Amino acid sequence: MKITLNPDENVVKSVREGLEKTGGYCPCRLERTEENKCMCQEFREQIKDPDFEGYCHCMLYYKNKE
Repeated sequence: MKITLNPDENVVKSVREGLEKTGGYCPCRLERTEENKCMCQEFREQIKDPDFEGYCHCMLYYKNKE
């Protein structure tokens, strides 16, 4: 398993700017809860799933299961 940043630098820049504006909360989510603090609870749970491969909700991180 490997977690990497999105290879699209524009996406990474945009999401990181959003994270700065929201104090570290996922800029793609309306609620400011601990579950939505980056790295969000949803993606942490997806990381635990050995069959999951893909991006987190905001497309910042990618989990490769290999």
